[in-house]
Amino acid sequence: MTPLDRLRLEKAAADCGFEMTAVPYQDGLELRSARFPETVLVRVAGEKSFEVMASDPAILDQKAGSASLNVEGYGELYALLRTTAAHARTKPNRVADEFKKKTAAMPKTTEAERLVVQRVGQGLFRGALLDYWQGKCCVTGLDVPELLRASHIRPWAQCETDEQRLDVFNGLLLAPHLDALFDAGLMTFDTAGVAELSPKITAERRAAMGLDGKMKISDLRSGHHTYLEFHRKQVWGNPPLIQA
Repeated sequence: MTPLDRLRLEKAAADCGFEMTAVPYQDGLELRSARFPETVLVRVAGEKSFEVMASDPAILDQKAGSASLNVEGYGELYALLRTTAAHARTKPNRVADEFKKKTAAMPKTTEAERLVVQRVGQGLFRGALLDYWQGKCCVTGLDVPELLRASHIRPWAQCETDEQRLDVFNGLLLAPHLDALFDAGLMTFDTAGVAELSPKITAERRAAMGLDGKMKISDLRSGHHTYLEFHRKQVWGNPPLIQA
């Protein structure tokens, strides 16, 4: 690793969410953040190629099936580091722990007080989904945060614990029309993340909503599967809100 390589990697780290000083380690740099305990090791493997490993492989792209990833060019490296940092910031229980800290001293006796507490949780959940999906609808790629909806897969009221309610894997960041369909049980996703629409959404209705072509969740992870199974069994098609 040359001094120029190190300088470029340090800038990439700072730009992508690893704000602490990088530490030289095994012919590369160990990247760190004060916002999460996981670390990421980046090694220079060639002129513009890099090997990336994480102390917790789960925050890397699980589709790779290995503990490390090889990327070509700084563009790919930046994209991977941003995604990895977002996944680390929103790991399961991390959002729930923040919620408990924020609401520990808040009264919860009356219904109005409980609604205030719930709004705190929903705000944290939305922030986590915007971070995890990097401000884009996970199906369409729409990148206008003001329009996006933090959609629970297993509905808030049907979750058994705060950990379920605030688990980033229990959420999808969706464009408004997809959120409405999903919440109403008129759309769900199969085990591969491919959208299934209710027969009540006829061809004419699909065209009116711009639902042409195959729709798929862009980065489905194993953590989503249990929640999506619940949605398919308990929410999908129940209740029918549109008369055929």
